Amino acid sequence: MSEWDSENAEWGVTREESAQRPEGRTQEAREDSKEWRLIEKTMMSMQAEQRRSRRWGILFKTLGLLYLFALLFTFGSPFGSGDLTPGAGGPHTALVDVEGAIVQGQDASADNLVTALENAFSAEQSKGVILRINSPGGSPVQADYVYQAINRLRDEYPDKKVHAVISDIGASGAYYIAAAADRIHANPSSLVGSIGVRGGGFGFTGAMEKLGIERRLYTAGENKAFLDPFLPEDPEQVAFWESVLDRTHDQFIERVREGRGDKLKESEADLFSGLIWTGQRARELGLVDSFNSPGQVARNVVGAEEIVDYSYEPSPFQRIMRDLGSSVGQGVTETLMNSGPVLR
Repeated sequence: MSEWDSENAEWGVTREESAQRPEGRTQEAREDSKEWRLIEKTMMSMQAEQRRSRRWGILFKTLGLLYLFALLFTFGSPFGSGDLTPGAGGPHTALVDVEGAIVQGQDASADNLVTALENAFSAEQSKGVILRINSPGGSPVQADYVYQAINRLRDEYPDKKVHAVISDIGASGAYYIAAAADRIHANPSSLVGSIGVRGGGFGFTGAMEKLGIERRLYTAGENKAFLDPFLPEDPEQVAFWESVLDRTHDQFIERVREGRGDKLKESEADLFSGLIWTGQRARELGLVDSFNSPGQVARNVVGAEEIVDYSYEPSPFQRIMRDLGSSVGQGVTETLMNSGPVLR
């Protein structure tokens, strides 16, 4: 019969058998018993810790799933393309934001702006459309896409007027878009204009010479290395690039003249020079019609005080990814914008 009578006893050994053993063997047995008890306690502790870890893991996974279900319920699919159509309501003034750089892939891309404008015009209860502009400009291609879309929608919905309202800044490509509106409003302190085109980059030839770096480039086509920043400037290539900028500038001027007509004070020599003016000076030059905020335009001009925002809204997933990669994205955007014609 096996017993465990006390901490001096052993498993499978009676008290009498233990008493008959030599003292040395008894001492060894006691030490072995203590080691096994220590191992047993350690194993039990590890098992308890594993059970606690599993319980916490299950709890966090459950909370994560609940959060995802709440996200889906509140916003719809987090991987969608963003909300572009607000719910229908009573008579209202439709609002579309032109915020930030007008560049493909950004919130103010032509795709997003044109889709928002189409929704704003097609809404039965919208009585007019406000373009709320706060942008330094961007791609001439993107700006022209939006310009042409506004003219198309104005023809399709002649009773709905378009009002561009410039807040802090409506410059270059942003003013290009504003020129398509029926009227342009601003604040006396707004920054307006910059009717010009820019394109540039950097040259590294001097730095390469100092560092002892040799440029090795192999091309087929005499202009394939056009304005390579690691090669000395070629006067003929520079002249060609300036002609491209001039043609883009001419198109910009033509669009402004189409939109503003005889309101422009073209006697002003600097009107199309790329300078930027305050709203007060822009009104004197015919670039702005009046001083009004979006609320004032909706209430006093359109006649529908309620404003419904039709602006592009990225999905929650897109917002998270944009925030995580904002620094890299901004750097890439600036690089791309500086490498081609830019309305800024």
